[in-house]
Amino acid sequence: MRLKPLLAVLAAVCCLAAAADPGDMLRNPAQEARARALFEQIRCVVCQNESIDDSEAELARDLRQTVRAQVAAGRSDDQVRAFLVQRYGEFILLKPTFSLANAAAWLVPFAIVVAGVLALLLRARRALVPVADGLSAEEEARLAELRDR
Repeated sequence: MRLKPLLAVLAAVCCLAAAADPGDMLRNPAQEARARALFEQIRCVVCQNESIDDSEAELARDLRQTVRAQVAAGRSDDQVRAFLVQRYGEFILLKPTFSLANAAAWLVPFAIVVAGVLALLLRARRALVPVADGLSAEEEARLAELRDR
């Protein structure tokens, strides 16, 4: 019975050791820190809701190696992100850059809701406008004049 908790702890330690393979890390600590910061900004295209830093997918491992190679080659963070966007599309970024298309994607649903609320308010306002039950004396005289012709 005491063996199960020990095996669980051992399995957890093995998983942690596999997650950060020292052979994959850059020798320069500053470059490795930059690469690790970039890992947190890049989406795993397999998991789609995790960064490549958190993902255990094989593609995430490949992306980490690609980022490390780009950083080791002396490219800036913006250049690394641009390289990945060119290759995988803007979906690869956990926080997409601001663009007109992105703004439209976020703002159009709100605009539709606002337009719907305005339409409902206008309709309710028209329903509140009082309607006269009969014709005024001037309108009755004009109607009688038209009937007599």
